[in-house]
Amino acid sequence: MNISETLQKATEILAQNEIAEPRREANSLLAFALGKDKTFLIAHSEYELSETEAESFQEILKRRANREPLQYLRGTQEFFGLDFIVTPDVLIPRPETELIVEAAIEILKTKENPRFCEIGTGSGCISVSILHEIKNASAIGADISEKALKITKLNADKNLVSERLEIIQSDVFNNFDDEKFDLIVSNPPYISIEDFQSLQLEVKNFEPQNALTDSKDGLSIIEKIVLDAPKFLKPDCYLLIEIGFDQSNKVKKMFDLQIWNSVDFLRDLQGIRRTVKAHLR
Repeated sequence: MNISETLQKATEILAQNEIAEPRREANSLLAFALGKDKTFLIAHSEYELSETEAESFQEILKRRANREPLQYLRGTQEFFGLDFIVTPDVLIPRPETELIVEAAIEILKTKENPRFCEIGTGSGCISVSILHEIKNASAIGADISEKALKITKLNADKNLVSERLEIIQSDVFNNFDDEKFDLIVSNPPYISIEDFQSLQLEVKNFEPQNALTDSKDGLSIIEKIVLDAPKFLKPDCYLLIEIGFDQSNKVKKMFDLQIWNSVDFLRDLQGIRRTVKAHLR
């Protein structure tokens, strides 16, 4: 079949499997399978796929029709203008998480040789992006998952910041020394186990469950970070945590205002209170 016929058939298959925007997805899949860009598909609609190309595309199409995320099929995802390796061992970076990076850059850009840590580093997209922008910064990236830390290391190497990112395996702060940081950042598992059950299949069936939910109410790890963070922050410094769309009121109550100077929330593009920004006294 040629490109035009292949795209038509693939669109039908993806639509039957309830894939959103099936035509766009079909284009992305075929471009990836052929190693071409989407412009090539438009300009060469009569191009006949070789047997090898057709087989490769059918395998990719089958996986996507089974609801495997496109990012895992490609093995990469763009985040904050950088390219990140992603596998099912780590969450797929999402645009709303760029809020943490933007806020972190504002906090750290005027400091001399700032040092921060990330709890639950996953792909490393937050730490690597901050280090890429703040050239005099260094960081510790911690995760409970050894497999996730391997992806963090690959992405630090890929984006040329590995010399400034120390990677440790730790459940929140359990394996940290007594060091104090200029900033703590985290995108922890904040989805409740109840909400997890109703997630779209791409997320529920393929992304790592322990990076999405605490298997409880979605607040337990956030609370642990909030309670322990003052021990690891310098005075007059900040904590940034991504939270769920309906958690801001409960999260605000976790902060002791005898210890914290202020607790604010940064809104994402949908107006949701997505990131808590807390200032230590």
